[in-house]
Amino acid sequence: MEYLTSDHPLARALAQRGYTDLTAVQSAVLAPETTGRDLLVSAQTGSGKTVAYGLALADTILGDAPRLPPAGAPLALVVAPTRELALQVRNELEWLYQAAGGRVVACVGGMDPRAERRTLAQGTHIVVGTPGRLRDHLERGGLDASALRAVVLDEADEMLDMGFREDLEAILDEVPAERRTLLFSATLPREITDMAKRYQRDAWRISLAAGAQGHADIEHKAIRVAPTEIEHAVVNTLRYFDAPTAMVFCGTREAVRHLQSGLLERGFGVVALSGELSQNERNKALQELRDGRARVCVATDVAARGIDLPNLDLVIHAELPRTAETMQHRSGRTGRAGRKGVSVLMVPLSRWRRAQQLLQTAGVQAEWIAAPSADDIRGLDQQRLLTHPMFDEVSGDDDVAMAKTLLEGRSADDIALALVRLYRSRLPAPEEIFTQSAEAPPPAQGGGFEKRRGRRDDAAGDGNAVWFRLNIGRQKNADPRWILPLICRQGHVSKQDIGAIRIFDRDTRFEVAAHVAERFQAAIRSVKHPEGRIEPVEGVEPGEFRKPPRAHTGERPHGGERTPYGERPQGERPQGDHPRGPRPQGEKPFNKAGDKPFKGKSFKVKLGKKPQPQD
Repeated sequence: MEYLTSDHPLARALAQRGYTDLTAVQSAVLAPETTGRDLLVSAQTGSGKTVAYGLALADTILGDAPRLPPAGAPLALVVAPTRELALQVRNELEWLYQAAGGRVVACVGGMDPRAERRTLAQGTHIVVGTPGRLRDHLERGGLDASALRAVVLDEADEMLDMGFREDLEAILDEVPAERRTLLFSATLPREITDMAKRYQRDAWRISLAAGAQGHADIEHKAIRVAPTEIEHAVVNTLRYFDAPTAMVFCGTREAVRHLQSGLLERGFGVVALSGELSQNERNKALQELRDGRARVCVATDVAARGIDLPNLDLVIHAELPRTAETMQHRSGRTGRAGRKGVSVLMVPLSRWRRAQQLLQTAGVQAEWIAAPSADDIRGLDQQRLLTHPMFDEVSGDDDVAMAKTLLEGRSADDIALALVRLYRSRLPAPEEIFTQSAEAPPPAQGGGFEKRRGRRDDAAGDGNAVWFRLNIGRQKNADPRWILPLICRQGHVSKQDIGAIRIFDRDTRFEVAAHVAERFQAAIRSVKHPEGRIEPVEGVEPGEFRKPPRAHTGERPHGGERTPYGERPQGERPQGDHPRGPRPQGEKPFNKAGDKPFKGKSFKVKLGKKPQPQD
């Protein structure tokens, strides 16, 4: 069926939305060999999948008819992992089927189930919902599945990750067996293929590379940053790229609340999305983003799945994603429908290797850059002010009269300074950040300290290190297990840059690799509330605080010699009385009671176990 002919209702809907060409996945699902067949589609987020299966469903529920039949029992069912994605899918299918008289209903958690049942009873053509709510309606009789001709599972991999397997299987077992099943997923793990084998018949498999679906429009960047300055790096990144809408991802609800508070204090228009919010709160936050009252959304992975926001040009991974698939889903919020987007990965110094693994697994070539500095942002502010659209606006007579009045009462310099102050007052101030190298660090070697087990005694023994002192010692329970992280946090270095650590009664001395020593000293001076006072140790000779290496002279302390295998040489034992006196000869030792000698057997005692005889 041709959907780009002017007389087809879906073609008219596409034309009204400005569609001139179909995306790769949309063209693939409309190929002649897919007609009437089950589909197993692997395509990345942002590739136009919603419109793709909307077009694919038309062959089953609409055919060649100009309009759909009167609304009654639903003809198609779409299952999505989250409420936001389900509502978004409903909106997309509504405009796509509007010219065909289609009625689309959403059934999602957080809404009034009684109102949904009343809406279903009034008749519909397509039902879109979340797994739990759809299963509830099916089991309670609110959703009549007898007329279903097609079922779509959108973001199937995410639904399995979120624990909806049981709900999905219950839904698929309940709907008619003679149906068409369309399964869409960003990835195809074994669980998805197993489900496809069980619930699909002769499925046509479509697998599209990310580059064919618009993900080439995402520019990936990675920033090395100290763990204590991630929030500052996020602030400067938001200011540097100045995107109309940006999304910042965190790993936990607590991290979302903390970062949202920090951005609000700095003057950003920011909203939060997390699982603890009600549906009304989520809808309000999304509406603020869509109408421009907020420009930044801080969200967890679960809350942000499937969200499609207009003008979302920037995604920031404030915390490293757990998997490469999660990183793809996060980044896929931008660069959609032909728009350009930027995805920025914040990489703590100690997690560089993990970040490299994620990028390699996802097949992403990221550009390593330094965190934007305050000077960089001020320079951009100056350029943006000079090119601001207000200079191109047509001025009215009142504007001209006021400008002349200002020029008569103030100098041009005063007016320019006032304009600059007014412009900057509306912008969050950039943060002074401790910049790291823009290059990805190589494995620790040469300039730094090797990662080793045990002590760091032999690190930088040639003097390639600088000694520092921390005013915490044994008297304050100093321990390397928490001393090392403290040093790394305050000095903005990784543990590979720290050499030997020597703990004394009143202080602790430690080495810092020479190539980061100056940067380390600048960082500790900038700490406002240090957990301990760190200062350089002057006049230290290389190896002064090191433990001397054990001398392997081959001599034992008592004067004997050790053989190469550690055995005592044969001969007489060194003379001298035993500390406990001479051992009686010719008789066996008595037992504890003193009444009977042992009869050739000894006991081996282990803590917590009953002694057992041992031959």
